[in-house]
Amino acid sequence: MTSADGSFSMRSVALSAFLPAALFAIGEGAIIPIIPVASDNLGATLALSAFVASLILVGELFGDIPSGWLVSRIGERTAMIGAALVSVIGLLVCVFSPNVVILAIGVFLIGLSTAVFALARHAFMTSFVPPEIRARALSSLGGVFRLGYFVGPFLSAGLIHLTGAVQSAFWIHIVACLAAAGVLLVIKDPAAALATRSLRHPSAAPTTGEIEVGTESKGLFPTLWKHRGVLVKLGSGAALIGAMRAGRQVILPLWAVSIGIGSSQTALIIGIAGAIDFALFYTSGQIMDRWGRMWSAMPCMVGLGLSYLVLSVTHALPNNVTWFIGVAMFMSVANGIGSGILMTLGADLADKSDPAPFLGAWRFTGDFGSAAAPLLIAGITALVSISLASGVMGVLGFVGAGILLRYVPRYSPHQPHLKR
Repeated sequence: MTSADGSFSMRSVALSAFLPAALFAIGEGAIIPIIPVASDNLGATLALSAFVASLILVGELFGDIPSGWLVSRIGERTAMIGAALVSVIGLLVCVFSPNVVILAIGVFLIGLSTAVFALARHAFMTSFVPPEIRARALSSLGGVFRLGYFVGPFLSAGLIHLTGAVQSAFWIHIVACLAAAGVLLVIKDPAAALATRSLRHPSAAPTTGEIEVGTESKGLFPTLWKHRGVLVKLGSGAALIGAMRAGRQVILPLWAVSIGIGSSQTALIIGIAGAIDFALFYTSGQIMDRWGRMWSAMPCMVGLGLSYLVLSVTHALPNNVTWFIGVAMFMSVANGIGSGILMTLGADLADKSDPAPFLGAWRFTGDFGSAAAPLLIAGITALVSISLASGVMGVLGFVGAGILLRYVPRYSPHQPHLKR
């Protein structure tokens, strides 16, 4: 797990750290695009289908409430295995749902399990990855999830084409969850191995994670209160990052429909944009490790804010399709530059001996923004127009950039770890 001199080697834990996350992300990426279609097939209206699709984000938000306490009590690997099994239950509910209400319950359960799974992997990386490679490691973890969201939809499209049944796509995530749980059971637990190595090389030991689990396990709300200063200040910026990212996933498909782009063309455009986003994940980590967190956070938020604003004024233009394609690609560049920024900032701030409680609170702030953004966009679109919804999101992006500009240097000052 470590090099000969006792230093941490990322390559040595890459398989055990990233493979379960990749499998889980591929499964989740396979089901996210088909949830609205499954709802529609069960007789839901367009608005109700959008609400059911948003429940996966709402489930993640509620899952953040117990996740920090749970991971701290039972450990990262056990929490991930349990989350994968709960997700399988939710997926089976979706597969056999006779109506949209039962489908909604299944989607909510998937969101709950996703929160616990993601927090557990984040907690491990926070405990054992040293600061000099933290941003690259966490950006790589973010890249793993982006890879899943890129690959998953193609798998679901192929399976639906073969079976002719939309519900069949849920089986991809079932297989992925079971495979992730199997990997976690078979491959040696990296946390335990690193803890053993720490006892042999105490001078080179990374801060402990699972070996001190349960020393001071706190729930979400006491943790929110204890860290209310940083969570209100920098956490509000994190919430806006989450909102801008979640809003992007909602507004691009809606915009394509509103200007008459066909479904297959929309999938192609968004798929190419997803490839650009994924391609930049390691670049983001290099930027943060070399120059500091601000050099990733600011281009990300300013770029996303500018993209929303440009999009808001192009709806009625004769070449609006060209503008849409250009904005979608630029959004992906901006989002890719910020890959891993929320996880890295959370890791910078968390207690390395027991990071899960704080990380649960930190993820709650980001997921609050992620859950709120689709509802905000849907509400403004219904009341006024999608152009105004995009404009409001653009303004929020610049507000978030201002918050990050003020508070990132205070709470996560520049520390250039990467050798030039």
